[in-house]
This record gives sequence, C-alpha cells and structure tokens, in this order.
Amino acid sequence: MRLQSCLISPAGKWLGFVTAIWVQAISGNNYTFSNYSDALKSIMKLTQLQLNQLSVVKDVGKAFGLLPGVASDRIPIQLILLIGSVEGFIGYGAQWLVVSQTIQPFPYWAMCIFMCLGGNSTTWMNTAILVTCIRNFKKNRGPVSGLLKGYVGLSTAIFTDVCSALFSDGPSSFLAMLAIIPLAVCLTAILFMREVPSSSTVTTPDEQKQEGRYLGIINILSVIVAVYLLVYDILGSDHGRVYNIAFTIILLILLASPLFIPLHVAIRSLKSSNGLTNSYVESNGNAPLLAQESTQDELDKNNQIVEENEERVKPEKRQPVIGEDHTILEALRTIDFWILFVSFLFGAGTGMTVMNNMGQMGSALGYGDVAIFISLLSIGGFFGRVISGFASEYFISKFATPRPIWNAIAQVIMSIGFILMAINIPGSLYMGSVVVGVCYGVRLACTVPIASELFGLKYYGLIYNVLVLNLPLGSFLFSGLLAGLLYDAQATSLPGGGNNCDGAHCYRLVYVLMAVACGIGFLLDVLLSIRTRAVYWKIHANKKTEFNKSEVASSASGN
Repeated sequence: MRLQSCLISPAGKWLGFVTAIWVQAISGNNYTFSNYSDALKSIMKLTQLQLNQLSVVKDVGKAFGLLPGVASDRIPIQLILLIGSVEGFIGYGAQWLVVSQTIQPFPYWAMCIFMCLGGNSTTWMNTAILVTCIRNFKKNRGPVSGLLKGYVGLSTAIFTDVCSALFSDGPSSFLAMLAIIPLAVCLTAILFMREVPSSSTVTTPDEQKQEGRYLGIINILSVIVAVYLLVYDILGSDHGRVYNIAFTIILLILLASPLFIPLHVAIRSLKSSNGLTNSYVESNGNAPLLAQESTQDELDKNNQIVEENEERVKPEKRQPVIGEDHTILEALRTIDFWILFVSFLFGAGTGMTVMNNMGQMGSALGYGDVAIFISLLSIGGFFGRVISGFASEYFISKFATPRPIWNAIAQVIMSIGFILMAINIPGSLYMGSVVVGVCYGVRLACTVPIASELFGLKYYGLIYNVLVLNLPLGSFLFSGLLAGLLYDAQATSLPGGGNNCDGAHCYRLVYVLMAVACGIGFLLDVLLSIRTRAVYWKIHANKKTEFNKSEVASSASGN
C-alpha cells in the first residue's frame, strides 16, 4: 500500500515519466528496417517490391493499434506494456533466427506475420505511454509529447550506434537487440507507470511553472544525448573496443540522468509534508474532537448535496464542438478530423518511405555503409520533435498560434529536402536525411497534442490509434507501391533472384512525387490552422488568465 501511494504521488508521476522516456527510447524499432533490410533481401532472394511489401506489412501492424486504443480504457496500462513487449520479442526474435541463419528462411507469408507482430508491438507501448503521460501532464501536452516522441526518434540512433559499438554493426546482432532490450525495459516500466490522481497533477500556475522547469531540464539532457550520438556518428567507431564500451556506458548514464528529477521532487515533498504536519499539530492539536467531527459532517453533507444536484441536471445530448471530449464516432463525423488524418498521411507516409528505403537509397548512390544516414534521420527526427513540442506550446501561450501551422511549415521544408535528394548535388543525401528526419519528427510531435486539443482526453487512446492508421496506409501507398514499383522499373535482375539498381535515377521520380505530396499536405495543414483558430484562442486565454492570477498571488504574498 505504501509503494502504491508513493507511485501515485508527485514524485511517482515523475518517476513514471522517466521510465516512459526509457520505453520511448527503445520503441522506435519500427523505424530501423533499413539496418537489416539488405540482409533480408539477400537471404530470402527478394525483389525490391517484395522487400518493400515486407516493410509495408511491418507498418500494417500499426493498423491493429485500434486494439490497444480500445484496451487503454479497459485494462491496466501495465498489461498493455507487457503485451507489446512480448509481441516484439516474438516478432523480432523470429527475424533474428532468419538473418542469423540459425534456421532456414520462413516462407514469405510467415515472415509477413512476424513482421506484422514486430510492427504492432510498438502500438501497445506507445499507447500505454502517451495516454498515461498526456493525462498526467495536461498543462504541458506539447513539451511532453515532443520529449516522448523525440526519444522515439532517437531510438533508431541508440540501437544503431550501440550495435555498431558492441557488435560491429551486424544485422543479426541488431535484431537480437530489438527482441531483447524492449522486453527488459518494458518489464521495468511496468513497476512504475501509473496514471496519477488529479491531486498529484498541476493545479496552480506556480506548479505549472515548476513542471515546465523540470521538463526544460529533461529537454536539455535529451539534447545532450542527441549531440553525443551525433558526435559518435561523425567520429565513427573505429577506435578500439575500449572506446566503444566507454561510449556505451556514458550513453547509459546519460539516459539514466533524468532520475534526479523524481528524487528531487520526493525530497521536496517530504520536507513540505513535514512542515505541514507540524503546522497542523500546532494549530489543531488542542481543538475539541467533537468540533473536528462536526466540521467533517458538514463537509460530507455539502458533498452529498453537490452530487445530488449533478445527478438532477442532465445536459441534453448533442454533437460536441471542437475542443470538447469526442467519442471516436463523434470525431469521425467532423471535417477537422479528416483534414488532420489526410495531412498526416502525406507527411508521415513520405517520411516513412525514406526510412524504409534508406538502405537501398544509399546503396544506389554507392555508399557501402548507410548507418550514418539512418542515424542522421533518427537524430534529425529527435530535434524536430523536441523543438516543435516546446516551440508550439510557447507560441500558443504568447500569440495563440494554432499548433497545426507547425505541421504546415514542416511539409514545406520536407518538400525542399526531397527536391535536394532528387537533384543529387554533392552531400544531398546527408542534407536530405536531416531535413526529412526533422520534418517527420515535427509531424509526429505536433499531431499527438493536436488530437487531444481538438477531440479531448476522455477517448484519446482510441482516437490517437485511429489517426495513426495512416502510417500503414502511407507506407503502402508511398513505400510499398510508389517506391517499390518505380525502383523495380529501373533495376536489373540478378542471377538466382532479386534485383539491383545503381545511380541517382533509381529514386529521382520517387522524390519528385513525394515533394508534390508534401505540397498537398501543406495546403491541408493551413486549412486546419484556419478552422481551429478559436480553439487555440481559448487555450491561449486560459493560459493568460492563469498567469495573471499567479502574478496577483505573488504580488499579494510579497506585500
């Protein structure tokens, strides 16, 4: 009982958030396909279209995210995490057996099932983490979403660099890490992840400022992690085993460093509770017991009257307006939901195409090792998510800027990245990797709080997972069909099966068409920004009112 009360305290809320960060730091396994796709293609003798269809099946696993979405309001968060981690262990474990050539390759249909299991595992993890943390940090949805999604972006670089440091970048070792590490981390998070009661969430402007400061500190630590990974990628891993082991140990210390936040909160809470207890004893210790019981009776009666009045007043059923709690059916009946869905389809679908095909994109241009591009995508995604999370929250507070406008900006910049990659100037794949990674990160980080702001938190788990159905759909349209068919049209067949294409022409038309798709996404995001101005003006006004109250209270206490 004492452990349970500790976990739902303010310190427990922050401990849960730190473990949530760890889960997100290993739950980006769905973005790591390029690290082992060449090995799968070679061992299973696949064409590029068949390989891309495998990546689509992996993303189709996210379509079953409706299951954790429905389950998020019905079963404990701990069980959701357990299901996801076990699914990932089975899905990626089976792929490891094939790539390590421990067994003969599974039939293509069987491999599709295991790919789907691996892809679906992340939907359970992400649902458990996002639903819990967005509800625990209602006043800071943007920064929280940015940090959590930022660590998802970093997870690819974390897996890639650790594997490169410890196992010489072997695809079989990489898949073994994807199977084992998420299971271990989720089993740890199960012990600490809880949805805290409203009494432990932010209730005053001063508490909101303190929460913002803590999030800012964690943000700085996350940037240090990202820069550390980037420096390692630039320097490379060819400096000996001691150097690589030291890199891994320091990385683990950096990932553990946010633990000082819940420790600090626990110490402050302990001091505060001791002071309040002493004050209460001094002021009420000699009060007559009868008077204390009488006061409690009056409070109980008042609460009963309030509950009876609430039962009598039953509001008439109506379609909620944007900004209020929606069921999934009510959300599906709004134009705004579909604008957000389709714009996300173009932004996420094009970004995932680059992530799924980066191995072949690099090989086509003559790069033997594409790990640097995969890490650049990951680190770029991190900065896009974290910066947009904090920046969009700041601009809402100061200027009532609609959050969807950040998605519109990201679409324009992403289209420029695709044009650079199509032109194939020197270094264009490096620049394109960073640009696409940043913009894809912005899309993911901003869409999470946008959904909660437009359609409420009550049914958020299911609404979020319906929105991310566009990830497998976008993967199928842009990666499975567009990139796969156009690559195969340029490729030459290889003896024994499979095919290959060398040169900038292999993906040029793919880049051009994806730039056009980003232009369409930009128009949709601008339209959504215009339609939701009233919602963000209301959020801005509420934040401004809370700030003014805080200033008045501070002035009064100072006088």
